[in-house]
This record gives sequence, C-alpha cells and structure tokens, in this order.
Amino acid sequence: MSASMAGFAAEDLFLKKTTTYLPLGQSLILFGLMGVLVFGLWAQLRGETLVPRQAFESAMRWRALFEVTGRLFYALAIVAIPLSLASAILQATPLLVVAGAALLFGETVGWRRWSAIFIGFIGVLIILRPTSQGFDPKVFLAVVGLIGFAGRDLATRAAPRLLSDAQLGFYGFIMLTIAGVFLTLWTKSAVWPTPDAYVMCLLTGFFGILAYFALTRAMRTGAVSVVTPFRYTRLIFAIFLATVFLHERPDEWTLIGAALVMGSGLYTLIRSARLKA
Repeated sequence: MSASMAGFAAEDLFLKKTTTYLPLGQSLILFGLMGVLVFGLWAQLRGETLVPRQAFESAMRWRALFEVTGRLFYALAIVAIPLSLASAILQATPLLVVAGAALLFGETVGWRRWSAIFIGFIGVLIILRPTSQGFDPKVFLAVVGLIGFAGRDLATRAAPRLLSDAQLGFYGFIMLTIAGVFLTLWTKSAVWPTPDAYVMCLLTGFFGILAYFALTRAMRTGAVSVVTPFRYTRLIFAIFLATVFLHERPDEWTLIGAALVMGSGLYTLIRSARLKA
C-alpha cells in the first residue's frame, strides 16, 4: 500500500511537470490513453469483456460522472495550487466516504466516528483558511476533486460485483481521457508535443498505472484494516516530492490541518475495523 501511495504522489508530481510542456487537457488525454491501453489489454488477457452489460447500470453511470469530476478538478488543483496543499485536502476522502456510506447506504456510524469526521472537516477548514487574507479561491478545485473521488468510491461500492478491477480501471481511464478532451475543447489550447512532453507523460502514466496495480495487490492480499491506514502515507510522499523537486514549503497551518485530517481518518478506519471484527 505504501508503494502504491508513493506511485500516486509521483504521478501527481509528473503530471504537474507535464503541464509545463503541454496544456493540461492534452496531458490528461495522453495519460488516459496509456491507462486505457494497459487496462484494456489486462482485461483481454483475463478473458474479460471490455463492455459488458453491467457497465451501463445506474451505479456505473454515477461512477463515471464522479470519476470525471474527481480526475478533472484534482488535476486542475495540482496545477493551480501547491502539490502539498492539494494532497493535504485530498486526505479527507475516506472521511467523506464514511459519512456518505452512512447517509446513502444506511451504514451504522456511531457518535465516535461522527465526531472524528467532524474534527477531520475542521482540519480541512484549517487548511483552506477561507477567512484569512492569504486565502486562494483556487483551493476549491481540490475540494471539488475530493467530492468527485469520494462519490466515485461510494458508487464503486454499489457497482456490480461481476466487474473486475481491470474493467473498472479501463473505465476509469476512459473517463480521464474524456475529461482531457472536454478541457481541451473548453480551453481551445493544443500544441504539438515535444520529446520532453512525451517523456513526462510516460513517467506520469508509468507511476499512475504502477500505483493502481500496487493498490489492487495490497487490497487483495492484505487485511483491509491493516493496509488501508497506509493510504495516508501519500501525503508524506507528496510533501517530500514537492519539497525536493518543486521547492514547496507547507506552512504550519497546512501541517496542523493535515494532521487533524489524518488523525481523524486513521481513528475512523481503526474504529470501523474493530466494529467489524
């Protein structure tokens, strides 16, 4: 799981770097097509149908909508604001998923976990600092991305069990490609890729796809209650990479807010695991 989170952090870094050579829309298209190719081949090698009937069920349509929203707005966020800040906001995703599961699926969430969720959202507000003089409205791009990813995870819970990880990955990267096409048409910006742009896109795709494989492996071979808390190592890797390669310096309020979000999320995950035991 830690290797997966390191891969996702590296993916974010190289996507941010890619946009210095290509418009974001084109970067997402190239990255998405790489994922479509890899996961499409994976599904074919497993003898799976790429477009089964279950892919058009209601839960999958909602998953597609949230996937596009999450991918597009989080990509916009990591380009528009510091990578460490966008990653810190994203750490609230598990909290929003737990809250959504309680409200939408009727899952039982006691007062302890609701309290942890509330504290975690206070942490997000500390990171955002909407009333401070240095407030940047572009941080809400990451918030919309957070909502998109949480919605995708909730829709995945309701997705047909017959759909494999390879098929879900295939559809996810199709949505990423569509998001890139939409953004390119909206901004009307396109350039001919340079060799450096292709290298950056390949690195983005390599780490993104490798991270997805590692995530799938971790969730299939390890106990969920053991491996899931390691999702929060993504922020540690993101801050390290942003500091070394982008020369970012997260301020103390961002770190305090991130600590509240991570602590609340870890407590919620551990509490959920104990209740299921």
